[in-house]
Amino acid sequence: MEKRLSFPYGRTLVVGRFFALVSLIVLISVAVAFLPSLTVGPVAVLAIILAAYFVLFAVSPLLTEHWITRSRLILRQGWYFRTVIPFSEIESIEALDEIGPLQAPLGVHRPFGQRALFVTGGRTNLVAVRLRHPRRFWQSFGLGAQEIVFDVVDRTHFLQELEERRGLFPPVEADRAGADLGD
Repeated sequence: MEKRLSFPYGRTLVVGRFFALVSLIVLISVAVAFLPSLTVGPVAVLAIILAAYFVLFAVSPLLTEHWITRSRLILRQGWYFRTVIPFSEIESIEALDEIGPLQAPLGVHRPFGQRALFVTGGRTNLVAVRLRHPRRFWQSFGLGAQEIVFDVVDRTHFLQELEERRGLFPPVEADRAGADLGD
């Protein structure tokens, strides 16, 4: 059995951010071309900020996937969101179809008044993980969530593999660093 299975998520968020960034660059280029009073310094600083934004929020989500290990579910979205959920902390996991495709927010989003954190790159193939105890996430300004909603490209395969992994015996872990397990 493989140690880690990778599952990609939707790319709708990346496409939207890419087009927003391209339109912003075009707008700034037109402003620089028609406003001769702008100096190179502020334009260079703005270009560096836009390049950093592009790498962090448009490129990094393309480089990450959700993982299932032998004992954990690891949800990632770019370099700005990562959470590790041991199987023992999962109360339930289910396919989520009752949220319409236009109602699920994109990105890392925790709506006020709801106990769910959305970590979505797309609006289809949503999966909801209900935790035994609420957790706080710094990516949502420290707000607690008892449920995490995310998307995967192949939801049926993801749920099948997750249930198979949850049915296995948990790995043996030492009580302390350097403990001798006697094997």
